[in-house]
Amino acid sequence: MDGKMLARLGAVVFIAVAITAMAIEMTRKERAPEPVPVRLLEPVRDPLRDGQRRCQQLGQAAASDPDCMRVWAETRDRFLGRPATPASPPAEGR
Repeated sequence: MDGKMLARLGAVVFIAVAITAMAIEMTRKERAPEPVPVRLLEPVRDPLRDGQRRCQQLGQAAASDPDCMRVWAETRDRFLGRPATPASPPAEGR
């Protein structure tokens, strides 16, 4: 077998493999991806956040509004990790 014949044989084998791979790929059926169920979560309404928005809209008048003072105190306690209300009032005059 000379070099030309070996090169032709290699080319024929390469083309045969390429045609076979193409035929296999063309007969393969595409599966559509299954849809993933989507759950819509409605955000939980936070009354403290609503109070903060209201106080923000009041502007400077919020400084004298008792509800805003309560909202700010609750916001501060939440931020600092303190309980919102004391567990029990301190006992006087043991």
